[in-house]
Amino acid sequence: MIWAAKNMIKYNTHVRMRVFILIWFGQLVSLIGSSLTGFALDIWVYQRTGSITQFTLVTISSALPLIVISPLAGVLVDRWNRRWVMILSDSGAALSTLAIALLITTNRIEIWHIYLATAISSTFNALHFPAYTAAITLLVPKQHLSRASGMMQLAGSATKLISPVLGGVLLGIIRIEEIILLDFATFFVSLMTLFLVRFPEINTVKTDDTKQVGRSSLLQDITSGWTYITAREGLLGLLIFMVSNNFFFNIFNVLFTPFVLSKTSTNVLGIIVSIGGIGSIASSLLISTWGGSQQLIYSLFGFQLLGGLCILFMGLYTSIPLLTLSIFLFSFGLPIIYGSNQVIWQRKVPPDLQGRTFAVRSMIGSLFRLLAYLVSGLLVEKIFQPLMMDNNPIAVSIGKIIGTGTQAGMSLIFIVVGCCTMLTTIAAYQYQPLRLVEDKLPDVIPTSKTSL
Repeated sequence: MIWAAKNMIKYNTHVRMRVFILIWFGQLVSLIGSSLTGFALDIWVYQRTGSITQFTLVTISSALPLIVISPLAGVLVDRWNRRWVMILSDSGAALSTLAIALLITTNRIEIWHIYLATAISSTFNALHFPAYTAAITLLVPKQHLSRASGMMQLAGSATKLISPVLGGVLLGIIRIEEIILLDFATFFVSLMTLFLVRFPEINTVKTDDTKQVGRSSLLQDITSGWTYITAREGLLGLLIFMVSNNFFFNIFNVLFTPFVLSKTSTNVLGIIVSIGGIGSIASSLLISTWGGSQQLIYSLFGFQLLGGLCILFMGLYTSIPLLTLSIFLFSFGLPIIYGSNQVIWQRKVPPDLQGRTFAVRSMIGSLFRLLAYLVSGLLVEKIFQPLMMDNNPIAVSIGKIIGTGTQAGMSLIFIVVGCCTMLTTIAAYQYQPLRLVEDKLPDVIPTSKTSL
């Protein structure tokens, strides 16, 4: 009987992982298609308008719905069937993509159509992210969550590496509306995989929190994700820590391209970015096969510290070989950071609260990402570049190391961002509820039935 029970568990684990891999593949294909469209539309908007402001508005129209809609989206994810939420979100994004292709084909496209379609697609993505992430907890056994997270990071890393190269090639061969229609076709791959499977039923272990918010008003449900986080010092500390360092990372990301272009050509920039992408893919593959550290919080701390150190070195030492090595190490750490963070949340939040809780994370993260985009240019142009002019006392001292002038202003902000990242990480390590979050906060383990 014991032997039969063990075989049944192994069979169920195999089936659930197979279902996850099928869904992951469909989402990967769709993600590549969406990234191709995003890349092509960004170029189309900039070439048509020649305006940096118009170009930036595309990013803002994508970020704002995530901030506004996420709280409600999280409630709907927890109330509805997560597979159908993913189907709905993919279908809505596909239709908005198709509408843009038709407008371009009929020569009726206006810039505001791009903003509107981006906002609509982003609204459906606000549903998709918490549904997909929470569904993984249902599909993947606890011992394989790190591998599943590695596969998700792999999908993102591969997309960032493939889409710009493939998009550039396709734009030289076919028209933009044909690229968008190709994206529309990739949605069918995603939808087909979702229609082919069923998610397992889970008997969730009910905590006092889930009992209190299980059936309540819509307003209570919207705030319940935040209430769950704030009631646990470790999770609240993790949220604040990740949002703070992601704010610094996003400032770095915004300024990295102009920083490198101030020192070298676009061809060299492309090589450096590609090497960074290889670092992310290598790290994601490592997690997918190895499964990650047993103490995820220490992996998170270690690679956040490494990331800050890499940014600091890029500000201090501007030679191309050191820049390339630094971006490789920085990119190598990102999947481990985000994967470790994600698995901790999946283990510590009950499945019937994950939609709301993950939506809160998404909303706050999107808000600070948008803030980083908005302040990055102002910080460089209004504060750091003036500080590094020849007649400034700060430029006289620090300029002996990093030089002076416009380029030195970006070097200085990299130094500041790198130091802030490391100091935040050191401070977070000193906060015991966060450092011991994996030990002190019990795992919330769903009990799966024997069939899908």
